[in-house]
Amino acid sequence: MSFNELNSVEHYILHQLSGINLNNTTVSEPNIGYGAQWIYKTANALQRNVNEVLDEVELKNALIKLNPEIAANNDLADEVIYKLRAILISVNQVGLVRANEEFFKWLTGEKTMPFGENNRHVPVKLIDFEDETNNSYVATNQFRIHHRETKIPDIVLFINGIPVVVGEAKTPIRPSISWLDGAHEIHDIYENAVPQLFVPNILSFATEGKELFYGAIRCPLEFWAPWRLENDEDKLAKQLGLSEIGKELSDLLSPKRLLDIMQNFSLFATNKKKQRTKIICRYQQYEGANKIVARVIEGIIKKGLIWHFQGSGKSLLMVFAAQKLRKTAELKSPTVIVLVDRTDLDTQITGTFNGADIPNVETTDSITELQTLLERDTRKIIISMIFKFRDAKPNMNTRENIIVLVDEAHRTQEGDLGRQMRAALPNAFLFGLTGTPVNKADKNTFWAFGAEEDKGGYMSRYTFQDSLRDDATKPLHFEPRLVDVHVDKESIDKAFAEFKENTALTDEEADALNKKSAKMAAFLKSPERVAKIVEDIATHFREKVEPHGFKGMIVTPDRYACIQYKEELDNYFPEEASKVVISTSANDEFEFKQKWGIDKSTQEKIIDSFNDGNSDLKFIIVTAKLLTGFDAPILQTMYLDKSLKDHTLLQAICRTNRLFPGKSFGRIVDYFGVFDDAAKALQFDEESIKTVISNFSELRSKLPKAMKDALQHFEGVDKTIDGFEGLEAAQNAIKTNEKKDAFAQDYKYLSKLWESLSPDKILDIYNEDYKWLSQVFESVRPASDNIGKLLWFSLGTQTIKLMHENTHVGQIHHLEEFVLDADVIEDLFNNPDPKNIKKLEKILIKRFKKYGDLPKFKSLSERLQDLRDKAEQGLITSIEFVKRLCEIARETVKAEKELEFTIQEKTPIAALTDLFLELRTDETPAVVERIVADIDAIVRIVSFPGWQNTSTGEREVQKSLRKALLKYKLHKDQVLFDRAYAYIKEYY
Repeated sequence: MSFNELNSVEHYILHQLSGINLNNTTVSEPNIGYGAQWIYKTANALQRNVNEVLDEVELKNALIKLNPEIAANNDLADEVIYKLRAILISVNQVGLVRANEEFFKWLTGEKTMPFGENNRHVPVKLIDFEDETNNSYVATNQFRIHHRETKIPDIVLFINGIPVVVGEAKTPIRPSISWLDGAHEIHDIYENAVPQLFVPNILSFATEGKELFYGAIRCPLEFWAPWRLENDEDKLAKQLGLSEIGKELSDLLSPKRLLDIMQNFSLFATNKKKQRTKIICRYQQYEGANKIVARVIEGIIKKGLIWHFQGSGKSLLMVFAAQKLRKTAELKSPTVIVLVDRTDLDTQITGTFNGADIPNVETTDSITELQTLLERDTRKIIISMIFKFRDAKPNMNTRENIIVLVDEAHRTQEGDLGRQMRAALPNAFLFGLTGTPVNKADKNTFWAFGAEEDKGGYMSRYTFQDSLRDDATKPLHFEPRLVDVHVDKESIDKAFAEFKENTALTDEEADALNKKSAKMAAFLKSPERVAKIVEDIATHFREKVEPHGFKGMIVTPDRYACIQYKEELDNYFPEEASKVVISTSANDEFEFKQKWGIDKSTQEKIIDSFNDGNSDLKFIIVTAKLLTGFDAPILQTMYLDKSLKDHTLLQAICRTNRLFPGKSFGRIVDYFGVFDDAAKALQFDEESIKTVISNFSELRSKLPKAMKDALQHFEGVDKTIDGFEGLEAAQNAIKTNEKKDAFAQDYKYLSKLWESLSPDKILDIYNEDYKWLSQVFESVRPASDNIGKLLWFSLGTQTIKLMHENTHVGQIHHLEEFVLDADVIEDLFNNPDPKNIKKLEKILIKRFKKYGDLPKFKSLSERLQDLRDKAEQGLITSIEFVKRLCEIARETVKAEKELEFTIQEKTPIAALTDLFLELRTDETPAVVERIVADIDAIVRIVSFPGWQNTSTGEREVQKSLRKALLKYKLHKDQVLFDRAYAYIKEYY
C-alpha cells in the first residue's frame, strides 16, 4: 500500500482521537481511558442529510439530558433547535463572525428560553462544562456538506451533535505540500462555500503529518498558530513526524481542552475598521493564563513572574487570565487589577480589553479613584497605572481574592512600588508580566514577583526563539549604516557615559540631558550629519521598505532633533508623508507648542493613519513617545539615531517584529552605533537574548552557499542559451515533482536572503545567476492555487523588479511573441514540432494564471495539468498528447473570445435586461426597461467599492433590490431575486 493523505494522515488523526484503525478493516480498537472520549462514526452513520449541519437527533438527546424543563416536555427541544437553525441560515445576511458569535452564546449557556413556571426564562444548556463526561463526542471523516456547493472536509468533530472542529489532512510525502495547503482550503474555500458548517466552530486545524496549525474562523493564514505541549523540553529541536503531531493533536483536541478554549479563551472584538473578528488563544497565552488561575485557586504561592517575549501577545494573555479568573466560581467574584506603568501602555491595554468587549472593566484616571474603588470593595477588572500606588495607604483592602497583574514588571523597582502594593493589598496575589528578560541584577523585580518555587525565577517563559519558531513574531535584522557619521566615542566619552545610565527617558528628560551634554547634542544634530542621514533614509526607504507596502519609524536624540529630521525629510517626501509625535510641556514656548503639540485624540488619529496601508503617512518621527506600548504591524523598519539600552532598547526595536502580511522580518537601521557592541547594549544574563538580532554581515556571508545550492540543481545546463531552448533545458533538469520541490526549497531560502539584502552591492556579483534562477522558478511554479503554498510562494518585490528591469530576457520575450489563434493551433496539429508544442504548453499555463479563478479557465487549467501528469508518467502517446493539447488550446481561444465579448457587451444594465427577458413570465410587467432602470438607480446609490466583501454592503444592496422588485410585485419570486442579486454582485 502506498502512503497518501487518507491512509497516512487522516486515518492516523482518527486513530489518535478515537482508537479506531481505519487501515485495518478487520479489527477495531476503541479508546479505553478516563474522562470524555471521542467515538468514531462514519459520515453516513450520522443522522442528517447533506444539507444539514447539525446531527439533530444527537442534539435533541443532549438537550433533554441536560435541561430538566426540556426533559419534562421533549417538544421544547425542537424550539431550541429551530432557533439554532435560524442562526445557521442567517450567516448569509450577517456574515460568518457575527453568526458564530450568536451561536457561541448558545454554546456557552448565555441564552435563556421561557421554559420555566409561568413562562419564566431559564438558561438553556447545550453542553455540560462542569462534567464533560455528560456530553457526546463524535469524530467523523469525509463529511459531505452542501450549501452553495458540495464540499467534503477530511475531519469533523461533533459535541452533542454540533460540529465544533473542522480539520484538513494533507499528504506527508510531497515536500511542497504542507499544512498551509490544508489551512488555505479551510479558510479560503470551505468557509466561503459552506459557511453554515463554521457557524458553531471553536477552531479549525490543518496538518500534513509533520506540523500542526490551528486557527479561528476568518483568521488569516499568517496568524494560524502551532500547538505545543506543556513542559516540552525538546522545544527547538522538536521532532517532526506523526508521533509528535499525534501528541499535539490529542492534547489540543481533547474534549476538556476544547471546552476550556470555548469557554475562557475565545473573544469577539471590533477592530479599528469596525469589523468584527474572532480571537482564540495561542498556546503560550493558554499556558500562561492557566498557570495564573491555577496558582490563585491553589492559594499557596501568592506571586509569579511571566516572561513572554515582546510581541507574542502578552496583552491578550492578561485579557484571557482576567476573564477566566472572573468566571471561576470558586474564587467568588474576585477583583482583578491590571497595572501598567505608562500612559501609552495604559491606552494599549485598555484598548485590548475594550476592543474584546470584556464585561465589568473600569479604567481609573486618578489615585483617589483607584483607592475609592478598592476601599468600596469593587468586584471588577480595574485597569490603572502603577504610580497610583505611590501614596497608597496600608491595608487598603485585605481581601484574599484580589489578583494584581503588573505589565512590564521590571520597572516596578522605581520607588519600591512592589512593596507599597503589598502593604496596600497585603493578601493579594501579585503576578508580574514582562516582554523582556529580567536582568539578574534587577533584584527588586525578582523579589516582588519571582517565586522561589519557580525554576529560574519564572513561572512561565516564552523566549525569543520560541516566538520565532512558532512565527508568533518575526526575526529582527540590524543594519549598521554610515560608519563615517557614527558617534566619535573617544572625543565625546563623557557625554556618552551620561547617556549610558539613562534608559527610559521621557521626551523632556532627553532634551535636558542633551543640554547638559552640549558637545554630544551639537555633534548629533549638526545639519550636515542630519542631512546625510535623512538622504540615506530616503534612499533606503524607497528601495527596501516602500515597495513592500511597509512603513518606517525614525528615532532621534530629542524633541528638537525630531523637528530637524521632519524638515529635512520634507525635501524628499511630501509633507503629509511624515508626522512628529512628541510631548510638549508648560515650559515650552507658545509657538513650539502650537506647531508641534498634539493631544491624545490627534495622536490616535496619527496612529490609525500610520496603520492604514492606503494612507499617505509613511514615517513617524519620535524620541521617547511610542517606543513602548505602540502596536503597528505595518512598521517594518526603525531608523535609530539615539542611545538606548537594555529593556528600552529591546522594547523599542521590537516595535518592528509584529506579524503583517508579506513581512518576513523587522529591520533596525542603526546610525548611532548602538549595536557596535550589542552585548553591552543588551545586558541580560539570558543566553537566549544573544540571538535576538541577526546582523546583515552574517546574512551576506550566507549568500554564496545559498546561490551554489540553488544552482546545483542545473549542473550541465548552459545558462547562456537564450530563448525557449535555454528554458526547456533548465526545466528538463528538474523534471520530476521531487526535483522541482527540492529546487523550490533552495530557491525559497535564497530568495529570502536576496529580499533581505537588496539593494546591497554584494548582490551585483550574483545578479545574472539570480535573475536566471528566478525566471526558471516562475516558469515551473504550479498554476493551481492550492498546491504547495509554502514552497511555491509568490516572488518578492525586489525579485520582480529585477526581472522587469531586464526586458531582453529571452524566454519571456519569445513566449509573448508566440501568438495563439486558431490558425496556429491547426498548423501545430498538422505539423507537431516538439519545440512549438512545448511553447504552446507554456503559453496555456501563462494564460490560465492570468485568468485566475474564472471557472472556465480553471477547468481548462486542471485538464492541462492532468494531461501533463499522464504524459510525464508515460500513460499517453505523443500523438494523443498533441491532439488533446490542441483541443484545450482551441477551447481556450474560444473562451477568451467569449470573455472579451461579455466584457464589451455586458454593461450592468444590459446584463440585468437579459436576465429579466430570460425569466419573463405572463405575470411580469411589460416595462422591463423601467424595472431595470429602477434597480440600477437604487443599487448605484447604496453600493460602494468592495461592498461585496462586507456584510453591511451585501445587506443594503439586498434590501434595495427587494424594495425595487416590490414596486412591480416581483418580490416573492425568489429565483428572480437570487439571479438578479448574483448579477448585481458581478456587474456593480
